[in-house]
Amino acid sequence: MFPFTEQKNGNNVVVREFDADVDPQELVWHRDNENRTVQVWNDSDWQFQFENELPIDLKKNVYFTIPKGVYHRVIKGTTNLKVAITKHF
Repeated sequence: MFPFTEQKNGNNVVVREFDADVDPQELVWHRDNENRTVQVWNDSDWQFQFENELPIDLKKNVYFTIPKGVYHRVIKGTTNLKVAITKHF
């Protein structure tokens, strides 16, 4: 159903892994119902993009915040991508 696997890693933290073989059409623009902080756990050639902004590279130890209700997406790379997401309710 989702383009990633997910494991809970605490009350508000999930670890998501996107496989290199994911269909890029599954990586759609979307928005979330809460603020989120993202930490990239591995070096990759994936990118992250907010609506109307240029993409940023997702490299190990990069942190960024996704505000509630803001459109965004990930852009597929050639390797797996692993991130930790903290949801702020």
